Amino acid sequence: MTRKTAAIIICAPTGLNLGFHMNQLLDFLPIALFAAVFFAMDAPDNIFWATGALMAGVTLQMLAFRVLGKPITGQLKFTFWASILLGGATLLLRDALFIQWKPTIVNWALSAALLLAPLVANTNLLQKMLGSQMRLPDGVWKRLNNGWALGFFIAGALNLLVAYNFSMEFWVSYKLIGGFAITLIYIVITVIYLHRLGVLEEPDKPQEQSRAEDRA
Repeated sequence: MTRKTAAIIICAPTGLNLGFHMNQLLDFLPIALFAAVFFAMDAPDNIFWATGALMAGVTLQMLAFRVLGKPITGQLKFTFWASILLGGATLLLRDALFIQWKPTIVNWALSAALLLAPLVANTNLLQKMLGSQMRLPDGVWKRLNNGWALGFFIAGALNLLVAYNFSMEFWVSYKLIGGFAITLIYIVITVIYLHRLGVLEEPDKPQEQSRAEDRA
């Protein structure tokens, strides 16, 4: 595995880190609590108990990041407030649709951020995140940015498809493993794309960067 491939896996735009360390455990904590409480309690109130557990989980996650001195990203803050506000609406109105919309809102917000940042701030967020790890032509960065934006949009749409057409039990199971599975698929597609361009190989000569630029 080259250094560039490792950078893609470790710094995937979702913030998901596939390495086994503290960040991954903290990311997984809220959804694990949500699923565990849901399947431990009896219907129909199990979704409301699980929502409360999710809200507690994201709160503990934020506290853990602060105590450990880890940076709290804008994405993490947005996910926290989406969980608190939509979770609160679910508990107050006794309507599970609010919490079921949460993954879609988060994914579509990420998609919009990736698409709008180049237009509003002249910034490629994907390049900003991974640029210190990888040197790629601007055209490749643009395609990757747009590709991940499309991926986040699809993930949000898939969440609604499952929420409105399958049982609550199936949706919770999908929420537990679906996001990680989809992210893994995106990473594989990204690696294949960059490999076909030849930009994942560690260049021996500066001319290889120019050839990759021409192919992009």
